Formats: sequence, C-alpha cells, structure tokens
Amino acid sequence: MGRYRIRVATGAWLFSGSHNRVQLWLVGACGEAELQLQLRPARGQEEEFDRDVPKDLGPLQFVKLRKHHSLVDDAWFCDLITVRGPGACEEAAFPCYRWVQGQGVLSLPEGTARLAGDNALDVFQKHREKELKERQKLYCWDTWKEGLPLTIAAGCQDDLPPNMRFHEDKRLDFEWALKAGALEMVLKRVYTLLSSWDRLEDFDQIFWGQKSALAEKVHQRWRDDELFGHQFLNGANPMLLRRSTSLPSRLVLPPGLEALGAQLDRELQNGSLFEADFILLDGIPANVIRGEKQYLAAPLVLLRMAPNGKLLPVVIQIQPPSPSTPTPPLFLPSDPPLAWLLAKAWVRNADFQLHQLQYHLLNTHLVAEVIAVATMRRLPGLHPVFKLLIPHIRYTMEINTRARSQLISEGGIFDKAVSTGGGGHVQLLRRAMAQLTYHSLCPPDNLADRGLLGIPSALYAHDALRLWGITARYVEGIVHLFYHRDDIVRGDPELQAWCREITEVGLCQAQDRGFPVSFQSQKQLCHFLTMCVFTCTAQHGAINQGQACLQMTITWHLGRRQPDMVPLGHHKEKYFSSPKAKAVLNQFQTDLEDLEREITARNEQLDLPYDYLKPSHIENSVTI
Repeated sequence: MGRYRIRVATGAWLFSGSHNRVQLWLVGACGEAELQLQLRPARGQEEEFDRDVPKDLGPLQFVKLRKHHSLVDDAWFCDLITVRGPGACEEAAFPCYRWVQGQGVLSLPEGTARLAGDNALDVFQKHREKELKERQKLYCWDTWKEGLPLTIAAGCQDDLPPNMRFHEDKRLDFEWALKAGALEMVLKRVYTLLSSWDRLEDFDQIFWGQKSALAEKVHQRWRDDELFGHQFLNGANPMLLRRSTSLPSRLVLPPGLEALGAQLDRELQNGSLFEADFILLDGIPANVIRGEKQYLAAPLVLLRMAPNGKLLPVVIQIQPPSPSTPTPPLFLPSDPPLAWLLAKAWVRNADFQLHQLQYHLLNTHLVAEVIAVATMRRLPGLHPVFKLLIPHIRYTMEINTRARSQLISEGGIFDKAVSTGGGGHVQLLRRAMAQLTYHSLCPPDNLADRGLLGIPSALYAHDALRLWGITARYVEGIVHLFYHRDDIVRGDPELQAWCREITEVGLCQAQDRGFPVSFQSQKQLCHFLTMCVFTCTAQHGAINQGQACLQMTITWHLGRRQPDMVPLGHHKEKYFSSPKAKAVLNQFQTDLEDLEREITARNEQLDLPYDYLKPSHIENSVTI
C-alpha cells in the first residue's frame, strides 16, 4: 500500500469551475487505481487530496479523468494535476490546460517532453498517435480566398474547437471595447454634426477620448518633415523603407529639376538615400463608400539621412508613370505648404493600406494562424516543439476568425470604411503573398536585405535584432535539450511532417519563396522556430501597437493593451516539467528584463521614445 498526494488546479477564468463530479485514476507502469474522490472543481482553486492505493503502481504514466453530469454538462477548465507517490522526491506533473467536456475519459500523460523515437514505453507512442488522429479531425484547413494562406475551418468563432476560443473574461472585454469605441464615434458625430470643417485645426474636434502621450506628440507635429521620416524607421510600419542602391526606374525627372537629380546622385553615392515604394497599390481598385468613389495612390518617397541621423523626405511621386501620364508630377519640400502636406497625406494613406493588410494581417496574423493549425495537427502534446510553441498561439485562431467574419468580410469594416475595401483588399493581399518570403520574416535577413543595419536612429531595427537574439538563445536552449545531433533532427517524423504542413500546405507551396520543406540540422530548426516565436510575439507587437471615424475606433481597439495581456515569455502554464527546460525559460525571462531596462534608459533620452518592442509591451501571442 502507498499514499499518493494529488493536487488539482482549476483555471482562473470565468466559468472555469464546474458543478459536475470529476472521477480520477492513476495509471502507472505496474497498474492503475481509481481514486475515490468527489471532486467538484472551483474556479481559480487548487485542491489537494491524500489517498491510499492498495498496490504499487510503479512510475506514473497517466492521470485519467472523467466528468460526470446528470442534467447539465458543466465544462471544466483543468490547468494542471500533480501527483507525489510514496517515497518520491518530486511531484509528477500532468499538464492539461484545456476544457474537459462530455463524459468520455481524458488521459493526461506525464508531462516530460519526449520525441517520437524516445519512447521506451509503447503506451506513450500509442497515446501520441491517437491524439494526433483526433486533432486532425478537429483542426481542419480551409481556403478563405484563393492565393492566400490556408486558415482554420471555421465560419465564425462558435465553430472553433473549445480550446481555441477566447476565455470568457477576454470575450467580454473584447466585445465591450468594440461597443465603447462605437459609442465614442457616435458622440463625436453628434458633436461635429452642425459644424463645418474649414481648417486643418478643425480636426481637433475629434481628437479626444482614447489616446496616448505619444499620440499627443504626433498630434502636435504631424505636419513636420522630421516626424514624417521618423515614422518610416520607427512608426507603426517600419517594414517598407530601404536604402537605395540606384535611383528607382519609376522616378522620371521633368525638365527644370536637374538640381534635384544632382542632389539625389550625391546622396546615392554617400549611401544616405532611402526609398519607400508603394507600387504594390498600383492598379488596385478603390472602394465605394456610401455611394462615394474612393481613391488610392501608389506613391514613391525618396528620403535622405541627414548627418544628425534624421530621415527627411526629398521628393514624393504620387503615382507611377503611365501611358496617359509619362511624367507624373513630383512634390518637393519647397512646394507651397499645403501642396507638400497633401502629398505626405497621400503617402500616409497608402502606408495605412500596406501596414494593415500586408505587414499586419498577412505577415503576422495569417502566418501565425498557419503555424498554430499546423502545430495542432502535427505535433502531439508530449513533443518539445509543441510545448515550446503552444503558449505563443493562444487566441490566434479566434481573433483571425473574427477578422474574417467581421473585419475583412463582405460588408465588414474594410468595406464600410477603408479605401481598399470592396475587394481591393483581397487583390492587395494576393500581391503581398508573392513578397512573403522566409527572409522577410527574419529581421537579421530582412534588415540586411533593406540596408538598414547599423543606423543609430533605426530603433525598430535595433530592438528587433536584440529581441531576435534573445529569442534565438531561448529556442536553442530548448532544442539542444532534445536534439543532440543533426541526425536526430532529420529522423524526427513528427517534426518533419510539421515543417511540410506549414510550407507545402498552410503557406501554399512556399518552398519557392525560401521556406524549408524539411529540417536537416539543429541550426536550421532553431532559425525556423525563432522565426515562429518572433512572428507571433515581437513582430506582431511592433506592427500592432502603433495603430492610431470608424477607422479610428477599430485601430484603437486593435492597438490598445489588453486587460488579460500575457507579456512575452511570462505565460503561467507549465508545459515543460524538467528542471533544465525551466531554467532555459527563466533565463529567457531574465534576458527580456535586461532588455526592458536598456530600452527604458534609452527612451528617457529621446524626445520620441520607441516602446513598441519593450518586452513588457509585447503580447505572448497574436491575440488582437
């Protein structure tokens, strides 16, 4: 006979507890025993029991549980079950972190991460095979639009698997915030209804309500060329700017601008000429909103890096040359102030389109969803890569499903309020898909390709590279615990299937754009996993947090800090149980705290601080 101490932890979310009775069994290598418990789990509670078992169970392998109900199936969110057996020095952990529904038996394996080839006990191999078969029926691919990444098969959030849904606290906040933002817009509409806007200052009438200290500074300086250039390096969309290696072919200088041509040549030779080309927008059909035709520009901006590190615009071309306009007009800082300001406004409008669709929706949200679905379909819960990635895919499927049914759907927010809505946004996404390369998702490669390394005033670039390095060390620490040699990487069938699922299936044969179809070495695997974690966390944070009538409401809602926000690396779920894996996570957290202090100290010296990649501001997954 032996005494076992069992602890059962229930989630802290609303409705996590259950009034239904829960039955537990312990399963060891030498047998199993039902525990005579009348467990009715309470929200946010950890319940502890001591039970005597008449026989030696041997090393524990599983905890099995069943929830009984008579009239109502009251779902229970089980966090974690731990068991200390007779004479054991340490508890055995059985992670759950999922909803328990129905009356079937759920088997939770002991939480030590294992590769498929590491299973000395066949019971674990059978468990992981059964788990994947069930998941592949539950998590199915779907095509939202041809030519775009595949998505989870769900017409609305109610169609999603329960474990991918928002917890109730998150759902209530999300839906309340939308209503609060809509109410603010109604109040502003009433406030401005009887007044006409004759001056730029009249826009101040709607600049109240939800805002930040940085937004106040931008509000004061939005006309300045210095801020205009700064935004390309450190604004909401720092992904388009690149150092010029030659003058763009679309730039046609009309007679009389020879001095400008000479200036551009000098800046080019000095390596101080930069460009932002919005050619992706050329020919995209504009929306019609409330019967009024909208307009889209496809600008080109050339900027110079001044000796003091400020990036300043030199010339703006609103549209590329065409048969009807072989020499499009150019706008210069020396033009009348309102003409120059209008040219910059068209650039900002174009930047909004690419920011929201290419760099936010496609490059973070849709890529993160592909990673999430492939992970659920191809990696069992015991796999170390599953344990590494699962905290970074929380809520991603629901926020993307809501976007497809409310934001970018037919009749959704984009159709009602954005100039690329009405179908142009889908065409733009298809064009952007061709530019979605593996390099474009990896800051060391992307920043090098764009010539943006080593620029002191490029704060996004600096912080992104620091975060990439910290994330890479974390990933390498976990990977090297389980993959001691390259041949172990090559010989992991679950890992290789996961890689193919992402590249060939989810990203639609993306091997032509540099994505791998297999992993041949530890180094290659670590680089890919770093990309996955960085895309789902830091890159989304950099692109999402900088968002500013209906457009203002939705961008504030999407960009605000979430009340249930989990900062990067600080998830409470204990998926890894080994001390070595826990030490790697602890070091990751320490490195992030060090970077936080560095950024805080730097920002105290800056007039326009860059906070978007402060680790405490970065969500641990794509949740908004």
